[in-house]
Amino acid sequence: MRVKSLERAFAVLAGATVLAGWAAMAGAQTCPAPLEDAKRLALATAETMDEESVLLELFVRDRPGAPWRRLGAPRKAVIGRAGMGWGLTFQRFGRAGEPVKREGDKRTPAGFFRIGASFGFEASERPGHVVLKRDETICVDDVRSPAYNTIRSRSEIGPKVSGENMRTYQIYRHGLFVDYPSSRKARAGSCIFLHLMPQSGRGTLGCVATDEMTLLGLQEFAEPGAVLGVVPRNALDRFGGCFPGL
Repeated sequence: MRVKSLERAFAVLAGATVLAGWAAMAGAQTCPAPLEDAKRLALATAETMDEESVLLELFVRDRPGAPWRRLGAPRKAVIGRAGMGWGLTFQRFGRAGEPVKREGDKRTPAGFFRIGASFGFEASERPGHVVLKRDETICVDDVRSPAYNTIRSRSEIGPKVSGENMRTYQIYRHGLFVDYPSSRKARAGSCIFLHLMPQSGRGTLGCVATDEMTLLGLQEFAEPGAVLGVVPRNALDRFGGCFPGL
């Protein structure tokens, strides 16, 4: 599914619009990586850092520095049950009293992160797609392990290392990996994905979740180089012209 198809899929309630003045602002300063070179952006925003409900919007542009175009209307999504906390590489954007991401805090890391390969229970023709297998696709969340924040098999890490056996959870029937740079020394969080909304409709343990139709569209949208942004709306101005002003 190419961009034109995505525009039809996501534009039920609104057409694609150009963000006025974006090109001039974006060219005026250097944006943080990986946003600077991105041509596709999935943006999740909330009013504050303590909310679990977010609005998810998609943007595309022809090249870095060019105007962003919004694809359709915002979609509903959820993040961590405790909201968001500044990710390890974005803590400099935080303000006094704002949370930072820590392992087990049920917060989603705030910042910009590359979207990785798709995954799910079934095979796919998408390049790099990962089929989840019981005991072979385990995301390590154990800060004691050198394999922290990586996908390993149980035979590799042994029986005592803590990790999510992803094939056992229905929320991972469809999903996308998120390239979240972490640190076990800093206990900065692990296993961040885009996945299906929990049946409860409530927030996650730290991932971004949405409905199945939106997630399948995201799998098509997230070509190599696509970026996920998770940011509170009251922090948009800290990124100057790099961030769409909502």
